[in-house]
Amino acid sequence: MIKIDTEYITLGQLLKMTDWIASGGEAKFAVKQLRITVNGIKEDRRGRKLYENDVVSIEEKTYTITR
Repeated sequence: MIKIDTEYITLGQLLKMTDWIASGGEAKFAVKQLRITVNGIKEDRRGRKLYENDVVSIEEKTYTITR
């Protein structure tokens, strides 16, 4: 689970929070290289907004957004 204090976070922010990338600048390339789905749908936009109850899978790991 990923707990957020705001209405949403972006996919790029999630990648950084979960240590998939070291800096925000890497997000552009990471979303193209990693297998990422949001609520079961393939996603490759680093700016994709993630809201409470969204389920994000990155490679074999799954994260649920909570508030």
